Amino acid sequence: MKKTHKLFAVLIAGAFVLASVAAFADDKTPNPVTKEDTAKLKAEKDAAKAANAKLTPEEKQAAKQAKSKQKQKDLSQEISVGNIPSGPQKADAITKNAQATKSDPKPLPDAKSKQEALKQQTNKPTGQ
Repeated sequence: MKKTHKLFAVLIAGAFVLASVAAFADDKTPNPVTKEDTAKLKAEKDAAKAANAKLTPEEKQAAKQAKSKQKQKDLSQEISVGNIPSGPQKADAITKNAQATKSDPKPLPDAKSKQEALKQQTNKPTGQ
């Protein structure tokens, strides 16, 4: 009886392996980066590396400090303002805020209606 259980477990595991292999083999998702893009990026990288090699140590230090200052400026803005959403994130935030405020009570127009609403609240039983 134990042999059949082992055999059954091996067959099930084999089926999962074959299904996984078939799923990966059938993946025909196009690669978003083309060979031309890769060559262009590599050329840009090589050009930047060559330009960096020509810099003097003082220029390298100045570039490093400028990059550090820019990074610090961006970080301090993000801390003070927060990460400002844009595009779909901004639309989602606006929609979420609008949905949350729909259930808020409407403001009452005058003092008389405010007093009536207060009386109605105090006359309701608390449920205890």
